[in-house]
Amino acid sequence: MHAPPSPALVTPPAVRRLPRWVPWLLIAAYVLPGFLGRDPWRGAELTAFAVMLDMRDGGPWLIPQVLGETVQPLAWLPYWLGAAAMRGLPLPAGWAAQLPFMALLLLTLACTWYTTYRLARQTAALPLQPAFGQGVRPADYGRATADGALLALVATLGLAMLGHETSAAAVQLAAVALLGWAGTRAWPPADAPRRRWELAQGLAATWVSALMLALAGAPWLTVGLTVALAGWWWRTGVRPLAAALAALAGLAALGTTAVLAWHAGAPLPGWPVGLDWDDANEWRGLLRLLAWFWWPSALLALWALWRWRWHLAQPHVGWPLTVVLLVLAFCILDSGNDRVLLLALPALATLAAWALPTLRGSLAAAIDWFALVLFTGAAAIVWIIWLAMMTGVPPKPAANVARLVPGFQPAFEPVLVTVAAAASLLWLGVAGWRIGRHAPALWKGLVLSASGLTLNWLLLMTLWLPLLNWGLGLRPISERIAALVPRGACVAVVGLSAGDLGALRHHGGLTLRRLRTPDAASCPLLLAGPRTPHGELHGWVLRAEIPRLRASRERWRLYERPRAAADAP
Repeated sequence: MHAPPSPALVTPPAVRRLPRWVPWLLIAAYVLPGFLGRDPWRGAELTAFAVMLDMRDGGPWLIPQVLGETVQPLAWLPYWLGAAAMRGLPLPAGWAAQLPFMALLLLTLACTWYTTYRLARQTAALPLQPAFGQGVRPADYGRATADGALLALVATLGLAMLGHETSAAAVQLAAVALLGWAGTRAWPPADAPRRRWELAQGLAATWVSALMLALAGAPWLTVGLTVALAGWWWRTGVRPLAAALAALAGLAALGTTAVLAWHAGAPLPGWPVGLDWDDANEWRGLLRLLAWFWWPSALLALWALWRWRWHLAQPHVGWPLTVVLLVLAFCILDSGNDRVLLLALPALATLAAWALPTLRGSLAAAIDWFALVLFTGAAAIVWIIWLAMMTGVPPKPAANVARLVPGFQPAFEPVLVTVAAAASLLWLGVAGWRIGRHAPALWKGLVLSASGLTLNWLLLMTLWLPLLNWGLGLRPISERIAALVPRGACVAVVGLSAGDLGALRHHGGLTLRRLRTPDAASCPLLLAGPRTPHGELHGWVLRAEIPRLRASRERWRLYERPRAAADAP
């Protein structure tokens, strides 16, 4: 297949190697904060943690549930990973559950780097060789471009929170990144011969990633991605049998998920519900989500698509673009779900990397200056509010924190403050280096964006971590309720979500029973959610109302049985 001329013109200094300690330090500073010391917060993460606790304590592993009630939508693999870690590791449950998901985030970063490295060494992706002077080695060019893709992924705003969750989203993200790498194993680099075992390796990785993605709650997207991969393999001359086996991987994963869903007596997960095509507000919301969630990778990817527009039929551009478009289509069908949009980030970072060898100096400088101003200002705000929490000065931020998070008592954490201070000083050094005059490198334009976002994420997960655990988690209300429950007594519950129940078990150490089950007849207390109708609580006496955080917001109600009923045999 004849490839059009490459728009990339790269000199040997531009492909100089990024010192290996730099990405490793950046990865450590990005991955560890957000896992270490962070409680599972609300929503999907806390629900997943509740299911893991249920499985660890003897609940069925084929039917994800909490206290006998099936959790929707179904996803098996994230619960299995967390429950197995809780059972097998001599660590607190919260820490043990986070370790597999930490490894999944590392897998996502590694697959993005190796996918870009492999694609950058394709003949069509290589830069133009100068008529006079020294050209660049494909391996050096691939390494520099892959470093840029890694920096672009770390710099993308949407990855920070969802990528650090112990939920199905992290498993799906790693599976899509692994599938992206699997596809590249069928396309040999320009500087290496075709090897049969690489295609077998790609097929094996395709099957593993398909099962991961389907068992994490996205079987229909699995079919779409594997069929797309099979189409690319067939189009580029890969053996028809291999292409057929790639498509079969998605169908097999879909069938496995269908059998498990039938066993659980629940609908097949992952079927999109649809965006309202006539609702302008939904479309505006989706565009706003795209604008910040994909920044700055989307901007670079659009530039790359323009400069490489004659290469859309080549795998190095077409394959990651196909992944991005498929994920975006499923996001639209799922009403603009940001957890679906997350799955496009590895492929989007690869596309963004193709902008680097074609980027104009003015655009690169604008992105750098924006990153410098934005992340320096954001870091300053984090430090100012932390100082206000600790000292009361400035008084207005301190008053705002006390109003928004009542009952929180800040404490000085020497280790966390030392890490935050060291990261801030390092950021000043990186900013000074980037502003200075140095030999150009492909990855240079993304250093400030990646390190700036990493700095702010680290500051939030160190200086603000106790505050965020208090305000976003359910530890405070769980401990307050546990203090009102006699030791060893069980508590009947009604009107609480699966995540609420998980928090009460984990943070409060409570023994819970659902109200309408026979086991609840012996429970002397009843805990009701804020939206539980009073008619369901006939015969119970109100003992206390416990606000979740602020008294003006939702309140949980604790009831006890009437004394005569409690004393009856």
